[in-house]
Amino acid sequence: MAIRTFFKTTWRWTKRILFWGFVSSLVYIIVCRWVMPPITITQITNSVSYGLNRDYVSGKQISRNAKLAAIASEDQAFPDHGGFDWDAIEKSLRPKKKGKKTRIPLGGGASTITQQVAKNVFLWQGGRYDKYIRKVPEMYFTKMIEWIWGKQRILDVYLNTIEMGPGIFGIEAASQKYFGKHAKNLSRAEAAMIIACLPNPKRFTVKPMSRRVGWRYPQILQQMNNIEDDEDVQALLK
Repeated sequence: MAIRTFFKTTWRWTKRILFWGFVSSLVYIIVCRWVMPPITITQITNSVSYGLNRDYVSGKQISRNAKLAAIASEDQAFPDHGGFDWDAIEKSLRPKKKGKKTRIPLGGGASTITQQVAKNVFLWQGGRYDKYIRKVPEMYFTKMIEWIWGKQRILDVYLNTIEMGPGIFGIEAASQKYFGKHAKNLSRAEAAMIIACLPNPKRFTVKPMSRRVGWRYPQILQQMNNIEDDEDVQALLK
């Protein structure tokens, strides 16, 4: 009887925690549809060692070049998918043939812009093992922000919250730090250089320019030219 009572009590509290966790997360997602997240776990952990340099701006204050560079580099299927790029996921899971090189997308993998926002805003940067624990809530937040925010808001939040240097978060702070100008005035090359520091902005530095950034940003520029005329991409650059 004691064991049965223990399990009943545990299950009752588990249901309550899950219910209120869902309600509170839903409220926060809705609030962030219009308000930038006040702080993220990644920003808190980085501020201990590097400080916190950020300056949230509206989508209208972000250069279309920066938006285009982000899509071209990180997630060219962004306008079309529902949060997950299943084609890229399938390719990443295919066994590699021995001795054959696999082409890796510019963004470095199958993680979409929406998934990156879900992780950066609501969760934490996973280590080697806890990333598997994070996958379930990441899927939940990814679908919720797709449904509630929409593509334009997701892209704006992405460019405001992504780390773009040690302690530097968002395109406005990065633009001011590296080029001494507002994000709305970034040229195509400058936007490509900043985006080229992803996914490891502490290692792939914009200034001084690391070899990785110097090699990658011309590729991003080329991809920007390739996708710019797409109607769905154009709709997100406004």
